[in-house]
Amino acid sequence: MKSLSITGLILLAVSALLFYLTTDFAVEQIKISHIMGMMAGVGIGLIIGGLVGYLSKGTAIREEQKKKEFKQLQKDKEELEKQAADIAQRQAELERQNRNPQI
Repeated sequence: MKSLSITGLILLAVSALLFYLTTDFAVEQIKISHIMGMMAGVGIGLIIGGLVGYLSKGTAIREEQKKKEFKQLQKDKEELEKQAADIAQRQAELERQNRNPQI
């Protein structure tokens, strides 16, 4: 996002320089071509901004989904560890019972 802002500022500076070179910032020298150029710049900026926003939102959604999957895997792992501990405890109890049969 920072690089996009820096690029926007650089382009704004270039456009101000070009405007100064062609009109000397005099309102009387502004022609329809200058207005068309400004409108084109705004349009291109909106298109690029929309694409970048769309891509960054998609990236954020994918990252959030990965985090959710990771948390779910951690929960599954904890459950499996609990089940393994229960099974090990049951087997230990069965072995104790088999070693010391009650008569």
